[in-house]
Amino acid sequence: MSHHSHPSQPFYTNIADGIAELVIDKPPVNALDCAGWHALAAELDALGGNPEVRVIVLRGEGRGFCAGVDIKELAAFPERIVAVNAGNYHAFRAVHRNPKPVIVAVHGFVLGGGIGLSGAADIVLASECARFGVPEIDRGAMGGGAHLQRLFPLQKVRWMYFTGLMIDAAEAYRLGGVERVVPLAGLRAAAMEMAATIAAKSPEMLRLAKESLNGVEDGNLEDKYRWEQGFTLQAYMSQDSNEAREAFVEKRDAKFAQISANGA
Repeated sequence: MSHHSHPSQPFYTNIADGIAELVIDKPPVNALDCAGWHALAAELDALGGNPEVRVIVLRGEGRGFCAGVDIKELAAFPERIVAVNAGNYHAFRAVHRNPKPVIVAVHGFVLGGGIGLSGAADIVLASECARFGVPEIDRGAMGGGAHLQRLFPLQKVRWMYFTGLMIDAAEAYRLGGVERVVPLAGLRAAAMEMAATIAAKSPEMLRLAKESLNGVEDGNLEDKYRWEQGFTLQAYMSQDSNEAREAFVEKRDAKFAQISANGA
């Protein structure tokens, strides 16, 4: 059985042999708008409740896996940040708390919300061309640190967050966040092969394993991300955040005001 979602959706789904393949497909960079994030969460929840599905493979078509939120939408409608935050929260939760194992197969850029989906996943595969980054600091936002910290060690996360710089697939593999690195042409096949191994297991054992493993994690991923989102909202109230978003959309360098010694 296979079905394609409504053409307006930024993704499509195929289900066969116990494997649900959910493919983000929103040119040019798979950046999802507010509605897109909420729709993705709903689809993930539906797959989690579908008895035909034993394991989920999440990947992207085009130039990269996912560039996160649609900054142009937020530059035009900054008040949508609350709804976008909610969409991000529910999409990442729908991966992490999904009753089925979720394999994320990434290529090209894995940015912002792309990090959230990867960090929420059970297993991450990467193509050799994959690049991981949290450019939030350069976009006037926060968030994604909790999910990044499920992939990489604490001080690597700080370096990535403060600099906004990316790390490549080889470094991500060295740090243990990625299960395997494969050539781009073999990425989907590697993900489907791993999914087939998992799909052959008892569905009841898989469900128990996923829930029990979530329960022994250090801390609560959703609560930690919600904490970060409060700072995203705080950031959006600042002039620097507005300037960062406008500069990004206008493809120019941002100009930030100096902060005086007393913080005023």
